[in-house]
Amino acid sequence: MNNKVIVIAEAGVNHNGDINKAFQLIDAAVIAGVDYVKFQTFKAENLVSKSAKKATYQIQNTKNENNSQLEMLKQLELSHSQHEQIIAYCKEKKIKFFSTAFDLDSLDYLAALGLKLVKIPSGEITNLPYLKKAALLFEEVIISTGMSLMTEIRDALNIFLDSGIAREKITILHCNTEYPTPMKDVNLKAMLSIGKEFGVKIGYSDHTLGIEVPIAAVALGASVIEKHFTLDKNLPGPDHAASLEPDELTAMCKAIRNIEEALSGNGIKEPSASEMKNIAIARKSIFAKTDIKKGAVYTTNNITTKRPGNGISAMRWEEVLGTVAIRDFEDDELIEL
Repeated sequence: MNNKVIVIAEAGVNHNGDINKAFQLIDAAVIAGVDYVKFQTFKAENLVSKSAKKATYQIQNTKNENNSQLEMLKQLELSHSQHEQIIAYCKEKKIKFFSTAFDLDSLDYLAALGLKLVKIPSGEITNLPYLKKAALLFEEVIISTGMSLMTEIRDALNIFLDSGIAREKITILHCNTEYPTPMKDVNLKAMLSIGKEFGVKIGYSDHTLGIEVPIAAVALGASVIEKHFTLDKNLPGPDHAASLEPDELTAMCKAIRNIEEALSGNGIKEPSASEMKNIAIARKSIFAKTDIKKGAVYTTNNITTKRPGNGISAMRWEEVLGTVAIRDFEDDELIEL
């Protein structure tokens, strides 16, 4: 991770367990120009119990209220072989891969693959054994904070700090774990509160519809943006409906890069190189309002201000009033002193 805004395209489980769809998602992420494409690593049996119910949004998006969360997630698992294929394809396409681990074994697996960066999902921020293992296995961490209180964020952060991970290697993402997140619940200012409270890099993991909120987050100072994307919002699965399609992902990434560049100035209010040429065109000089004879006194009746601004500045108006003409001037002629 470097100093620019890191854009993470969250493929998540939107591959629907199909390796070819995973490859297509990677292709879309490459075209969009993101920095990372992120997947999810889990064993369904380690993640949820047989009795775990699906969230309301999962029922709505899968259009299936009969199967359990366990049954749903088993269809969305990536095998070790599929992980290896995805990583190899990312290397071929020159895009960075990483993943979110949702259980202890998956943390071990990602570390064994040589990954140094791990993403802590919102649901694991109160999972002490998970957090302790992640802190031991990885060098850099991104923590999502959906559903969290500030005290819970502090407790999780301290686990990583106490394990020896430097504060500058930790990024905390403001997040709302509702798919899609209603605009009234975004509370984007909470991202700033997190940065002020904990002195870490901040970012935003977005589950709203559209691209405007992550763009606003960048304008507020987010260093990382994460956004779910899909090949088609109408595909069956829990996360497709609240994800961006490829063209939207591309538009978001372009907008973020534009905002990033717009924020890159030195903070000093001064004419930019590109606008210097327009100063004379847009500003005004003092002009003759009527024909003026040499020796005549300049008054509000015989002089005015007009473009261009390549003569006596209109800011010298009061200095010019009451002086005399050094020569004859025609109506609409630039005054000289």
